[in-house]
Amino acid sequence: MAVWFHRVTRRVVCATGLALATAAWGQSAAPAQPEKVLRYAFRVAETGFDPAQLSDLYSRILAASIFDALYMYDYLARPFKVVPNVADGMPEVSADFRTWTVKLRKGIHFASDPAFNGQKRELTAHDFVYSFKRIADPKTKSPSFSSLNEEKFVGLAALRKAAEQPGAKFDYDTEIEGIRALDRYTIQFKVEEPRPRFLYSLADGSIVGAVAREVVEKYGDKIMEHPVGTGPFKLSEWRRSSKIVMVRNPDYREEFYKAEPPKDDPLSQAIYAKMKGKRLPMIDKVQVDIIEENQPRWLAFLNAEHDFLERLPEEVVNQAIPNGRVAPNLAKKGITMDRGLALDVVLTYFAMDHPVIGGYTPEKVALRRAIALAYNSDEEIRLPRRNQAVVSQGPIYPGMYGHDPNFRSEMGTFDRARAMALLDMYGYTDKNGDTHVARFQVNEDRNTADPDSELLILKIDQPYSNHNGGQLQFGPDKML
Repeated sequence: MAVWFHRVTRRVVCATGLALATAAWGQSAAPAQPEKVLRYAFRVAETGFDPAQLSDLYSRILAASIFDALYMYDYLARPFKVVPNVADGMPEVSADFRTWTVKLRKGIHFASDPAFNGQKRELTAHDFVYSFKRIADPKTKSPSFSSLNEEKFVGLAALRKAAEQPGAKFDYDTEIEGIRALDRYTIQFKVEEPRPRFLYSLADGSIVGAVAREVVEKYGDKIMEHPVGTGPFKLSEWRRSSKIVMVRNPDYREEFYKAEPPKDDPLSQAIYAKMKGKRLPMIDKVQVDIIEENQPRWLAFLNAEHDFLERLPEEVVNQAIPNGRVAPNLAKKGITMDRGLALDVVLTYFAMDHPVIGGYTPEKVALRRAIALAYNSDEEIRLPRRNQAVVSQGPIYPGMYGHDPNFRSEMGTFDRARAMALLDMYGYTDKNGDTHVARFQVNEDRNTADPDSELLILKIDQPYSNHNGGQLQFGPDKML
């Protein structure tokens, strides 16, 4: 669950989702109007702005507003839908889902940069070929290569392998069947196996956004601080781990906001009604401060230093939104709230090579299932998370395409009776001594005995070396 706070100001009222850099509530810019600035804070510092080298969320949030992918998401659609961005329509796909052909829109240009020697630089299919190949170049050390390699582009693995030889370099000029430009405005992808969901790999500008070869070659190792794309914004100021400023790209194409919100979603319809047909971007500048600690970030918002608070800190939930509503003192200041499910997940996993927890024999599977059944996720949501989360019944969680709200995992319920029955069935006994598993009866504050509340405690007597070389030791009072 994520909560976004917005402050009503003359400059900007709100931004929505990852579209914050291209869509904000307000009126289209006019020469006589004051500059419209969106100010907010990141919880984690950025690393840079080169799509091929990025792995962190916050750098990618900004990069997605600087670089264009072939496709993008309609964030008001439910479920989210992939729509053309710089592509001229949806791709032509072969019956076996192995060949994908995409046409580009003409007349789209990169932001002006000295790398272009004063000339306007049009986006072409060759730019996308080069950008995909950069991810495969060993010199780039792209964290996205493993995902790209899973697509199995015909000829790409061989091209990379040749570049991995001693003294060799990646040959960008060698054409491969898997990623090639058929002409100036047509790019074709061929994969070794059917990939019916390949479209989604073409919709993230923060990874597969188009970069110009001239820019990469001009700035070399400094490319992370010299992003030049075709998106609505360009980098204006960057103080590492402190402040980032992006301004409207004056070379950005004529683009107007459009979306397809569901008719039965009043909030989405209201957002669409305010933004429909407005030229993008709707704001002039985005200023981001890096404030890693929750308390000063919250105070900066209260002090009107920021217009937007991304994710309300859990420790101030009771103060800011008692009973799920904006506190009256905040509402008087014009502060509003948007609340929705964040597309992320927190999970607990088992070390499968652990001598007690790991293994695939029936009794080991039963032990892990018992632990899962004995864990009270609802209590975790209610107490430390202040009711700002929901339980997911599997890896396809609420908000994702394909989620079934009626699905219930066999191990997705809190049931200590079933947990203890599983342990009994597979020979785990309550010895209350030098044991692996013990059973205790406690009440909610875990101080006095209460037969209606049983807490399963797993005791591991021997130390276990994890993959980082550390020791994991669980004593009699440690819960797993």
